[in-house]
Amino acid sequence: MAPLFDTFKTRAEAVSAEVHRLATKAEAVDFILAFLREQNVADAPQSRAVWAAGSLLDGVDRAQLAGQAPGLTFDVTRDAAEASKIGISQLEWAIADTGTLVTDAGPVERRLASALPVIHVAVVPTDAIEPDMPAVFGRIHPDRCNYISMITGPSRTADIERVLTIGVHGPSRLVIVFVDELGRN
Repeated sequence: MAPLFDTFKTRAEAVSAEVHRLATKAEAVDFILAFLREQNVADAPQSRAVWAAGSLLDGVDRAQLAGQAPGLTFDVTRDAAEASKIGISQLEWAIADTGTLVTDAGPVERRLASALPVIHVAVVPTDAIEPDMPAVFGRIHPDRCNYISMITGPSRTADIERVLTIGVHGPSRLVIVFVDELGRN
């Protein structure tokens, strides 16, 4: 797993993503809480955070978690995501050779949390890193995946006078948190 993680990290960081690896779910939750505090998440417009459902939250007292980060909600609506600085979502796969994240973005909450806030925190099981796109496509089941989304770094475009602009069509910052203990979805 280390060579795949190292390759992914190198490729993702080359396109301005931030990559972290943690051993346990508890460490990941603590990391995200500390990140929310560092980013001054508060119960005010453009200072909030939304967290879409995922297995990282299984067994976690969400009310207690929200109490530790005022402005954090698990009720991911369009309005909540638009008013949030940070969106947190869990993704299913990662492609090492391109530094790309892949998810079944069928659940609208997942799309809202990953696309509307300025910062996207993506949580991924470490053992879900595949070497390349054909390997990921071999794991995707079309009968169970409604909407596949691929994310490579923060949102960027150069279609306006060929000037690179970050964050026009999505988050301007991508923080990826790999969690060893999560295991494959």
